[in-house]
Amino acid sequence: MKLFLVFGLSMMCLLSTAQVKDTLPSNGKGDVQTKVTVDGRVYPAIITEQGDTMILVDIDDISVTSLRKFANDEEYKKYQKFRRYAATVFPYAKEAIRIFRETEYASQHLSKKERKKRLKELDEQLTAEFEEPLKGLTKLQGKIMIKMIEKELNQNMYDLIKGVKGGFTAFYWHHFSKLYSYDLKEGYHVGDYPILDAVLNDFDVSYRIENESSLKYYNLSELRKK
Repeated sequence: MKLFLVFGLSMMCLLSTAQVKDTLPSNGKGDVQTKVTVDGRVYPAIITEQGDTMILVDIDDISVTSLRKFANDEEYKKYQKFRRYAATVFPYAKEAIRIFRETEYASQHLSKKERKKRLKELDEQLTAEFEEPLKGLTKLQGKIMIKMIEKELNQNMYDLIKGVKGGFTAFYWHHFSKLYSYDLKEGYHVGDYPILDAVLNDFDVSYRIENESSLKYYNLSELRKK
């Protein structure tokens, strides 16, 4: 579901730097349709008879959850613990989703050779950036991060690794992960861990690519020149 929000007086702080332009004819109800520019982006807007400017914005899907009830204090404490851990791994899961989405996008615009070369460079870059922080995660924190990623991509970690790095690499990591009580083929299934379900619903790790220039890990124009 997409929500169509109208930002009224709460947007006045942004409108102080916005530029109103391209005013359109009235909609017949005394309001005037127009467009405003906020931080370089143009939005449709309405100027009411009272002089208020309301910006119309189409935003991404959001999840609204109700207050939760817990069977006992132990269950509530478990939920709080999972939520703290989820907050710790959230930035890494979010970045992992971005990397996957960008790799998926780049694969449609690069040759197999170009993609393979960039993936090798990316391996080195990501190892240097994330190896030490990820080493500090507990087993439970690592599992929550994996479940976050699997939930968003609707695939188990084994198949995700296989799709990006190949079957041999997926096989290796699947068996290596068992030393740490992970099963990369298990996947995420709603209902298996109700408390984890509740926690993951509080965190949005989705990422959408707007255009080629928004890519962080792939400079397609440079890669095509190599």
